[in-house]
Order: sequence, then C-alpha cells, then structure tokens
Amino acid sequence: MDNLFDISGKVVVMTGACGILGTTIVKYFASQGAKVVLLDLGRTSELAASIISEIESDGGEAVFFPTDVLDKAVLEDNYNRIMERFGRIDILLNAAGGNMASATVPPDKTIFDLDIAAVKKVTELNLFGTIIPTMVFARAMAAQKSGSIINFASESALRPLTRVAGYGVAKAAVANWTKYLCAELAMKFGEGIRVNAIAPGFLLTNQNRTLLTNPDGSLTDRSHTILAHTPIGRFLEPEELLGTLHWLASDASKAVTGTVAVVDGGFDSFSI
Repeated sequence: MDNLFDISGKVVVMTGACGILGTTIVKYFASQGAKVVLLDLGRTSELAASIISEIESDGGEAVFFPTDVLDKAVLEDNYNRIMERFGRIDILLNAAGGNMASATVPPDKTIFDLDIAAVKKVTELNLFGTIIPTMVFARAMAAQKSGSIINFASESALRPLTRVAGYGVAKAAVANWTKYLCAELAMKFGEGIRVNAIAPGFLLTNQNRTLLTNPDGSLTDRSHTILAHTPIGRFLEPEELLGTLHWLASDASKAVTGTVAVVDGGFDSFSI
C-alpha cells in the first residue's frame, strides 16, 4: 500500500501564511515535499522572503504572493500566477483571520456597549476571508476533481467564551460553512474534494499575547482560568497542530469530510 500520508509534490496554498502559526505550518509542509504558496498581506513580504529562503536552503520549494483575502480581484490574480507556475492546487489552508479588542466586551462593560462596526470587521475577515479565497482557489480542485480544503475555526466556535463576541460568532460560521461546503463540492464535483476544519485551542501568539500575559511575561488572571480548564494544563505549541493538518491534507483521511477537528488539550471536554 502506498504511504497514505505522502504529500510530496502536492501544491499547498495557505492564506495568513506569515504569522506564527502560518510560518510553522508552511515550513512543515515544505519539509514533507510539498510545493508551498504563501499568501499574506504585502507588508509581510520581507518576512515571507526569509521564510522562503529557509525553505529553499533545506531543499524545498516555495513562493510568496501578496494578497487581500477580502478582495476577489487580487485573489484572482494570485490564482492565475499559481496556476501559471504549478498548474494545479491540491491543498488550501484558509488560515487568514484575527480579532480586535473593540469586538469584545470589556469587564466593566455589557453587551449593550459592543462596537458593532468592530464585530462586522472581525466577521468579515474571518468568515468572508475564508469564503472568498475558497470561491477562487477551489476552482482548480473542481477541474481536477480532487483536493483538500482545511479551514481554520477555533475553540471559540464550539464553546462561547466570555467577552469574546465577534470572533466566536465568526468562527462558528466558519465551522458551519465547512459542513455546507463539503457536501456542495463533493456532490457536484466528485468525492475527491474534501473540506474540513481545524479548531485550535489556546496558543500564545502575537495577536493574543497582551490578553494572556502581563508586561513582565507572567500569565494574566484570564490565562490562569483558561489553564485551569485545560486538562493538559498548558497552552498549545504551534507544532502540535501539524499532525492533524497533515492527516487532513493527505489520503490518510480520504473519507473524512465535513469534520471540525479539535486540537485543544482537552479544553472542550472539561466541565465542573
């Protein structure tokens, strides 16, 4: 039997590729022989060049295109460049997203003080920043009748987190979109196209570091609460998502579609 986990030669396209998670993921996929396309904002071009240099020095292949996941015209240009260079897209990782402090409810405020404009921005980035790239890049998969799409949901898509209003709503919508899309694509373009999502638990990233750590590096009260409700008792490391992502991207999960794979150290299973 062929190696079910073999992804060598596969073309992997990743949005949000230059963040802490994205950097770890694209380097890993390249190390497994995949051809990696990094998509991120233009301001990350210098970082992208550094990532690509490291990948190439290890014998891998990677390319960067600046993008805007909310601008279909820009994404269409990305698509044309990718197809011109590689001729296909095998794996799409929709990782672009983020949160805003103004889309949360501060401890001294209530839901009636919520900034709706901020909630709309967070929803647009996380939800439509997943939908629009899929509409563009999945065309290659429809033509090939094969491909794996992995959306990035979140622990907050599964359990409402206090104060986290906009982000949780947006990620819950991403999880729902994942289930809808798996049927839409498989039934109209063939069983070879799969759509799943990964729902990471709590990791320390540049985005949430000020929420989870104090200026001196110690953990905030919120961090202590989170860890008290996490059976493994610690934050996740980016590398701990790689096994699940590799599985979902490969033929090892050939019959898995419409699934939200939870990688959260047990947080979703904890109750008192």
